[in-house]
Amino acid sequence: MSKAALVVFSGGQDSTTCLFWAMQHFDKVEAITFNYNQRHKQEIECATTIANEFKIPHMVLDMSLLNQLAPNALTRSDIEIKAGENGQLPTTFVDGRNLLFLSFAAVAAKQKQIRHIVTGVCETDFSGYPDCRDVFVKSMNVTLNLAMDYPFVIHTPLMWIDKADTWALADSLGKLEYIRQNTLTCYNGIMGDGCGECPACKLRNAGLKKYLETKAGKQ
Repeated sequence: MSKAALVVFSGGQDSTTCLFWAMQHFDKVEAITFNYNQRHKQEIECATTIANEFKIPHMVLDMSLLNQLAPNALTRSDIEIKAGENGQLPTTFVDGRNLLFLSFAAVAAKQKQIRHIVTGVCETDFSGYPDCRDVFVKSMNVTLNLAMDYPFVIHTPLMWIDKADTWALADSLGKLEYIRQNTLTCYNGIMGDGCGECPACKLRNAGLKKYLETKAGKQ
């Protein structure tokens, strides 16, 4: 079995950082993107463009049933994007998304004799999403191994770092400017630094500002 990895890849800052991280840690890297009829198709286009540029074998999987099952602000233009209040989850939370993404990524990986799966989930800056927690990923890893009798290892390079540290990781990989200009994190579908107003942009841009200030202070 070759040392290969399959990256769960959306074309955003986190998953693109994980893609470049995987390229340094594995002999062969492939990527999988899920089309769940998300609000902005640019996400899939962005992921495809990046994968093609770096000659990464790339699969786009139809997951439209998730759109049917879980209406939310990422799949419905008539649902307002807003942060959670009074213990509520943000309107951008998609029930079961990472559960399904990791399950289907594992099925695809096994067919390719790949046992390493890389995902950009993070418990530090995770907007309260329960399926970004380390305890979920660890339980999912055990479940997948038992369900398919196969030695999967789920890697989460960003799990314990904040957005500033994620930018630092991108910089250490020599990809900070590439990720800044060529990824899509914005909930309003604007590339690069985005709209600056949605929760995803505020988190991303605050992390970048903090990292650049820290970097400048060390020079």
